[in-house]
Amino acid sequence: MKKIYTALTCASLIALATAPLHAQETTIDGVAAVVGKNIIKYSDIDRAYAQIRLRSGNDKAHENKCAILENLILNQLLVHKGEVDSIQVTDDEVNQYVQEYLKNDLRQYGTKEALREATGFTYEELKEQYDRMIRNIMLSQRTQYQMTQDVNITPYEVTEFFNSLPADSLPEMPERYELSEIVVQPKISEAERERVRTQLAELRERIIKGEKFSMLATLYSQDPGSARKGGELGFTSRGEWVSEFESAAFALKPGEVSPIIETQFGFHIIQLIERRGNTVNARHILLIPKVSTDDLLRARMTLDSLASEIRAGSISFEDAARMYSTAPNAKQGGVAINPTDGSNRLDRTIIDQNYYADGIPTLDEGQVSNATAFKTEDNRDAYRIVRLNKKYPAHRANLTDDYDNIYNAALADAKQKKLRKWARHQMSITYVRLSDEYKDCVFENLK
Repeated sequence: MKKIYTALTCASLIALATAPLHAQETTIDGVAAVVGKNIIKYSDIDRAYAQIRLRSGNDKAHENKCAILENLILNQLLVHKGEVDSIQVTDDEVNQYVQEYLKNDLRQYGTKEALREATGFTYEELKEQYDRMIRNIMLSQRTQYQMTQDVNITPYEVTEFFNSLPADSLPEMPERYELSEIVVQPKISEAERERVRTQLAELRERIIKGEKFSMLATLYSQDPGSARKGGELGFTSRGEWVSEFESAAFALKPGEVSPIIETQFGFHIIQLIERRGNTVNARHILLIPKVSTDDLLRARMTLDSLASEIRAGSISFEDAARMYSTAPNAKQGGVAINPTDGSNRLDRTIIDQNYYADGIPTLDEGQVSNATAFKTEDNRDAYRIVRLNKKYPAHRANLTDDYDNIYNAALADAKQKKLRKWARHQMSITYVRLSDEYKDCVFENLK
């Protein structure tokens, strides 16, 4: 594809801005650029450069740092426009990112003291830096979205964009698959639900009478991630837990134990450990009701019988999915959706992670698998049958097989052109001064 520079996405900018501070090169900090009333520091560039090297191993230092500086200048221009246009970024939105990065820092270094020794900043100083950087990044990204959301392209423009690409620059598309599935997830019996509630109520009573919540969580909780830590979940802000769990946790006082809470994952009791600003640290015990062996066997037999009817032509796969599948995609005839881009094409990584047992790569197009067991997203037992609708071998990108991908690239290119035009105009009316180290940089967007 064409070599196109533009403002980085919010997620990638945040990743660069919050790269491990200890990984930076040792640099005497100073001003790398002045953009209007704002400055860009050497440390801002070094932090992003350290993350790029960590990810790619690319050591073209000056070339990369010039590109980073260009993006930082562009985002300063976008931040200024966002402020003028009164685009909103709320404290809660910023704080979610800030808390996540601070939590990762503490997880890596163990204590605030160790964090300060490794980075040279106190916990509060890091919090202020993260807040400033993330707030500006989110504001610039929203400003960019507002400026380009009305950009549209026609099929003719998509074709023109594709034809403008050098043949040797077209990407190699990986092997991909289109699938449909029919899922049967047996319902959990009320007797099993009551058994779990009773067991959890007994554990809660033992805690109320003085036994340690953390010990019982280690022994009985079925959340493997937290059970080994005595059920502790770490400091968490609003929006990170499912709503039922969050409401119960944030309503507790330190040391208090919640009543039994049901979520999509099972049944919980929660104890609040500590409240700190808009975050809480809690522990929980999770018990998961189990589907009976008989119900699972019936689900498998139902699907194997259904697969036979589909192969015999007695019912179409799409109609069977609408009638029998318990999955969210049942109304769409069971078409599997790629969670990363929303398309109906799945790459080999997704296949291996989620459909390995179904033997997808060995099926012929149109062939229906036998019923196989799997775990749903909420870790429940279920069975499914899968039909391989189409297989796309690895190939160089073309308009016939990859139109959606090329359309998205062409649309992004059109948006970037609009952004470049605006940025060049802004540069002509905005005071920008570069330090001697960067005065020879050639900027693709801003020249």
